[in-house]
Amino acid sequence: MTKVQATAEVFITAFMHLPRPEREAFLLRLIRDPKLREDLIDLAIVEKRKKEKTRDFDKVLAEIRKNG
Repeated sequence: MTKVQATAEVFITAFMHLPRPEREAFLLRLIRDPKLREDLIDLAIVEKRKKEKTRDFDKVLAEIRKNG
């Protein structure tokens, strides 16, 4: 486990042991910050799509130009 992973593990363990109202308050603070909210959305999209096949950039660009 890397240092970054270990740090993340400590934080998530502490977070998961908070009572529900405190967890909700923390999450609300995260999503109210525009930069953090954008980071969270980006990370959620990456996590959701990480098993998708990659596509050739030139083909995607050509498709965008064709449909745009």
